[in-house]
Amino acid sequence: MAEIKVAFWNVENLFDTTASELATDLEFTPEHGWTPAVFDLKVKNLAAIIKQMHSGQGPDLLGLCEVENKDVVERLIAEVGNPKYKVAHVETPDIRGIDCSLIYSTAVFNKPLKGDIAGHLVHFRFPTRDIFQVKLTVKATNAELHVFVNHWPSRRQGQFESEPHRITVAERCGQLVDQILKCKRDDYTKVPNSPTGLAELNTRWNRNVLVMGDFNDEPFNRSMTDYLQAAKDLDKVEEELRPAPKREIPTLQGYLQRSPVLFNLSWPQLAVPDNGTFFFSGGAANTMNLLDQFIVSRGLYLGKLALKVRADSVRIFRSPDMTTGAKQRPKEFDKKKPGGYSDHFPIELIIDTVP
Repeated sequence: MAEIKVAFWNVENLFDTTASELATDLEFTPEHGWTPAVFDLKVKNLAAIIKQMHSGQGPDLLGLCEVENKDVVERLIAEVGNPKYKVAHVETPDIRGIDCSLIYSTAVFNKPLKGDIAGHLVHFRFPTRDIFQVKLTVKATNAELHVFVNHWPSRRQGQFESEPHRITVAERCGQLVDQILKCKRDDYTKVPNSPTGLAELNTRWNRNVLVMGDFNDEPFNRSMTDYLQAAKDLDKVEEELRPAPKREIPTLQGYLQRSPVLFNLSWPQLAVPDNGTFFFSGGAANTMNLLDQFIVSRGLYLGKLALKVRADSVRIFRSPDMTTGAKQRPKEFDKKKPGGYSDHFPIELIIDTVP
C-alpha cells in the first residue's frame, strides 16, 4: 500500500508583473509596486512552504487557486525544484484574471490526456473563476482519480448578499460530480435489468472523486450541505444503489432523481478554537474561517476502486514562519514591505492505494 500526498492552497494573488487587458490587473504591475523583485520573493516564499508540506516530502498533488496563468505556476514549480512536477491548467476569462490550477507529480500520476482537463465556468453578468476538472490515473495501479479544484465567489459583498452566487456554483459543481458518478438517461436504458447491470451502476457510483478548494463558505453553509450535498455524516454516503421492488436495478425515475452524497472531510477542524484557514476581522467579527476544504465521493472514502482516503489525515498546514502573532494567523503577502506568504493556510490530505 502506497500513499499519495495531497494539498490545496489559495496562494493569494500570484500575478505576473505584466499588465493584462483586465483593469484589475493594474495593481500587479511595476508602476504599482508589483516589481519583478517583489514577484520573485512571492514565488520564493510560496515555494519554501510547499517544500515543507507533508513533513518535508512535499505533495504529490497540489491544487492552487488565485494564480493568474499557467506561466506563474510553471515559475513556482521551477522554484520548488521538483523535476517530477507538472501543471494542468486552463486559462479562463475571470473578471480579476485569476484561475485554478493543479500540480501533479509524474512519479505518481500519468500525464492527463487533453480531453481529461476542463475548466467549467458559471456565468452571472460576468464569468466566475472556473471549476477546474482533471482526470488522473495512478501509474502503479492505473486507478482513476477525478479532481475538482474550486474557488467559489467571494464574500466581499457580504456573506448573505453573495450567498446566491456560491449556491449557483455549488449546483454546477454538484452537477459535474453527478456526470462522473451517474450515467446519462439514454445510457441507463441500455443497462441490463440484472445483477450484472446493478454491479455496473454501482461501479460508476463508486468512482473516486476529490473536490477541493477555497469555497468561501464554511462546511455548514447551505451551498455546501444542501447544494453540493457534502455531508458531515455517513448515513447517505454509505448507501449503494439498490434494486427497486420486483427489479434487479433501480427504476429509471428513481435513478435519475437520486444524487450521490459526498462526504466533507473538513468538519472535525471546526471543533478546534482559533482554528481555520482564513482570518476575517471585518465589522464585529474577529474569527478564523474554515473556507478551504476536502470533499470526497463514497467510493474514495470507502476504498471501493483501488484508492482510499485516510480521513484522519486532513490537517491545516501552518509552519511558524508563515504565521503571525500568538494566535498564529496567516501572514499574508505585503508588496510594500515586502514579505509574507498568503492570507490562507494550505490544507493537507493522504490517499492510500489499496488492493
